[in-house]
Amino acid sequence: MPDRLAVMSDDYERFGLERDAVREWEDGARTDGRAGTYEWWYFDAHLDDGAKVVVVFMNKDLSATGGGLAPQLRVNVDLPDGTTSNHTIAVPAAQWSALRGRTDVRMWPGNHFTGYGLRDYRIEATAGDVQVDLTLTADVPAWRPATGHMLFGPVRDLEFSWLPAVPQGTVRGSYTVAGVRHDVTGVGYHDHNWGNVGLLKIVNDWYWGRGQAGPYTVIASFITATATYGFHEIPIFMLARDGRIIGDDPAKLTFERQDVYTDPKTGKPVAGIVRYTYVDGPDTYVVTFDRERDLVRNPLTGDLPWWKRAAARLARFDGAYLRFAGVLTIAHHRDGRLVEQVADEAIWELMYFGRARPERAGTPAVSASATADRVR
Repeated sequence: MPDRLAVMSDDYERFGLERDAVREWEDGARTDGRAGTYEWWYFDAHLDDGAKVVVVFMNKDLSATGGGLAPQLRVNVDLPDGTTSNHTIAVPAAQWSALRGRTDVRMWPGNHFTGYGLRDYRIEATAGDVQVDLTLTADVPAWRPATGHMLFGPVRDLEFSWLPAVPQGTVRGSYTVAGVRHDVTGVGYHDHNWGNVGLLKIVNDWYWGRGQAGPYTVIASFITATATYGFHEIPIFMLARDGRIIGDDPAKLTFERQDVYTDPKTGKPVAGIVRYTYVDGPDTYVVTFDRERDLVRNPLTGDLPWWKRAAARLARFDGAYLRFAGVLTIAHHRDGRLVEQVADEAIWELMYFGRARPERAGTPAVSASATADRVR
């Protein structure tokens, strides 16, 4: 199999990782910014005043990973009244730094993403008329899907890696939009991604979501590889209850898309409902993300200079990024009987690097989970 999630004992040894523990150095810089590599630190929060905040520190644009450092800061604030402020700024490479050993990422002047012991983080970011100064304290411990490395290529030397450093945490601080400051608390999340091969070469699309409802925390993703890798599917899933992980075996997962439509701005097929069903003996957990509105609908070339956009069109690249807000519902069944159901607001996304597959465009679709041999 040319692609897989690295779960074997020699994979842990290869990457210097422990099977049952995540260490602080894993959330430090994992690349050096050279051509072909990329890295980003992501944070989102659902705030008690109804606002939603997303901040991403990136060492280069995802559609231009072949070059050297080209840092970007992305800040999105969705206000309770539905107003959205969405900003992307670029800074010179000399104004970027990311330490190894722990989380300390800086984009001068004044933008910092710092962490201590995989527990306490501070995110300070300014873009356009938006300022964010928030702390995140972990309530659920750091987790990764096995080694967190997805391997591609004949000798599996092409890597895309993912570390959910804070699956769920408590948020405190403030955000400011157009000069109006809001002091807030809420619930947040932080993860970290990196790799050594352009995502356009290995990933066709992915759904990713995280959320909290009642006593549950969930992280769920369904990644579809490019045609080169037979559109193989890599499911990733973590469910915790009261801060303790109760399920993370992708072989027990099925994934469904429902109410699929074609987004008129990006031309991509979008599922109005995505559902993850996790079966573990007598217990079945059904996790449903039900879209209510769009937060972002952007072609990936939208932030590029005109000459790069022209080159992308010539290359027939039409990647897109969509972010949604809606309702997360988690239902627990035991022996076929519903024993618990909770719901809350959530944010999730659809990332498309490749072209829409004809059988999915604009029509309802259901995809079963990848078989166990695809993730082992």
